[in-house]
Amino acid sequence: MAIKIEKILFPTDFSECAKHALMYALSIATEYRARLIILHVVPKLNLPPEMETAAEPLCDEMEKNAKAKISKLIPKRFLEKIKVENVIVRGIPFLEIINEAKKRNVDLITIATHGRTGLQHAVFGSTAEMVARKAPCPVLIVRHPEVEFVAP
Repeated sequence: MAIKIEKILFPTDFSECAKHALMYALSIATEYRARLIILHVVPKLNLPPEMETAAEPLCDEMEKNAKAKISKLIPKRFLEKIKVENVIVRGIPFLEIINEAKKRNVDLITIATHGRTGLQHAVFGSTAEMVARKAPCPVLIVRHPEVEFVAP
């Protein structure tokens, strides 16, 4: 049975780790002539309801910045070879990544991990880990080679 990859979802937070993982997504998309869906999730701010309206301009600014960054993410040499779609949504990152994967019926998610361990991992959790556990398709988790693993 041949592996069929027609759509790849690449969630990004624009970090160095994500830029490294992008090279894997681009390589696979090019090899399989797959559509690459670049996703950025503007994180939902955990604010009391009375403050949500006041935070709206901040979320709008974050979305505007994301649109500027996402449009410059893919090198031109790849844009000539593959179809790319940029998507920006608001919400809880791992939930929105899973929702977009289901909604768009993707064949693969390529995501970076930040390599947090210990207390940082316990407090912040791992978006990549949650995505891998709940995703409707295979997930390629890419670790940046310069992020040193420290045993707990």
